[in-house]
Amino acid sequence: MRTAVPTVRELAFAAALSVPLSIASPAHAAGPAKDTDLAQIRAQLQQMKDAYEQRIAALEQRLAQAESTAGQAARSAEASATQAQVAVQEASLRAAPPAAPAGPASGFNPEVSLILQGQYKSMKDVPERAITGFWPAGGHDHGADPRGFSLDHSELVMAANIDPWWRGQLMLGLQDDKAEVEEAWFQSLGIGHGIGLKAGRIRSGIGYLNEQHAHAWDFADAPLIYKAMFGEHGSYAQDGVQLKWVAPTETFVELGAELGRGAAFPGTDRNKNGSGSGALFAHFGGDVGANHSWRTGVSYLRTAAREREAHFTDVGGLEAQGAFAGNSRTWIADFVWKWAPNGNPKYQNFKLQGEWFQRREQGTLDCRDEDGVGNACAAGVLSDYASRQSGWYLQGVFQFTPNWRAGARYDRLDSGRRDFGVNAANLVVDSYRPSRATLMADYSWSEFSRLRLQFARDRSMQGITDNQVTLQYIMSLGAHGAHKF
Repeated sequence: MRTAVPTVRELAFAAALSVPLSIASPAHAAGPAKDTDLAQIRAQLQQMKDAYEQRIAALEQRLAQAESTAGQAARSAEASATQAQVAVQEASLRAAPPAAPAGPASGFNPEVSLILQGQYKSMKDVPERAITGFWPAGGHDHGADPRGFSLDHSELVMAANIDPWWRGQLMLGLQDDKAEVEEAWFQSLGIGHGIGLKAGRIRSGIGYLNEQHAHAWDFADAPLIYKAMFGEHGSYAQDGVQLKWVAPTETFVELGAELGRGAAFPGTDRNKNGSGSGALFAHFGGDVGANHSWRTGVSYLRTAAREREAHFTDVGGLEAQGAFAGNSRTWIADFVWKWAPNGNPKYQNFKLQGEWFQRREQGTLDCRDEDGVGNACAAGVLSDYASRQSGWYLQGVFQFTPNWRAGARYDRLDSGRRDFGVNAANLVVDSYRPSRATLMADYSWSEFSRLRLQFARDRSMQGITDNQVTLQYIMSLGAHGAHKF
């Protein structure tokens, strides 16, 4: 405990009290006696002042020494405690094997989700389903769903923040005995200024529906134009890098560019350095009052193909093989309008969306008789090839209660102009406008569980009207991020 030390003011007050009372009435002295008394008083005051100053200096010195001693004792005690803690830790490390360095919490707790999808489908038995007038992405057909009960397409997703600057995600597509890496990417978190960077296997940012996974679709299948343009998965994904920029404006403005391998349809893997494809897109959006919001965009995809195969029918009704080599360019325009009372979609909402595609291809077509059936291409015919094809869809979905939704969609394609050069005399060139009309209703117990009933009148194959009924379930397990606008 620190000893109380009198201040200078306290000492001066005590000194004033100790002065003889005679100084308070100097008028009783006279003449030389008065001068002598005043001199003595001054001398006594000076002595008292010197004495008290010496005592104050001594007390201050003692106080400084006491504080120094207390600080040393505290530091010594702290050092002893630290040494004891280190000793305990060393003993613990000697007693157990060393542990791995601690990482961020997300490293041990990634977001894991599993999307279970299955369906029952009733439709006509068509051996090879293809959208008439369009180049089949799989060579023969567009990979139609099996009839009856099937597991459909399930997804396993793992995602986490890597550190304050990066985030990563892996998505595996599961179907029967096959597993496919649908996405595997990392993206930036800390660049700032509205800039985003993503690299790995990514879904392209072109169009509106392309970035959405099948479980987020409003219908059990993709629009016809997506299957015609990108194949059975109904989306375009590739290994590459994507750069986005969101402008700091009240109206939503997003600009993006991509470079990639370009191995997915309509391109092919060309085993080359550099990029095999490139994409540009721009999206704009905003709100109209409290109830409405919108987004629109334009996109461009450029890629190339070598030995892209397809099967045709020759003029004699025999099967012929074709291999395309050349450039492919796709333009997309998309539009989405959403309505919800006071901007709250929980109880009621309506969404209207549509997209228009046009693809132009130019190159050469090698007509072959690989099966040796003696078709019109038996000698091998190489000719120029050019095409310009288009298509669109429009759909609307109305949620009229928190659990029930209903929707309608119409698809329309145009096989357009296809110039086969000299091979036009060897192959049957179909000119057709495929279409499909679809109705659906679904019930969601929660945001994680949904049952959907869908009916479609499919006229995508020339000469065939296929009335299709689909009953689909979608069940989401674990952490699941919000869907895009």
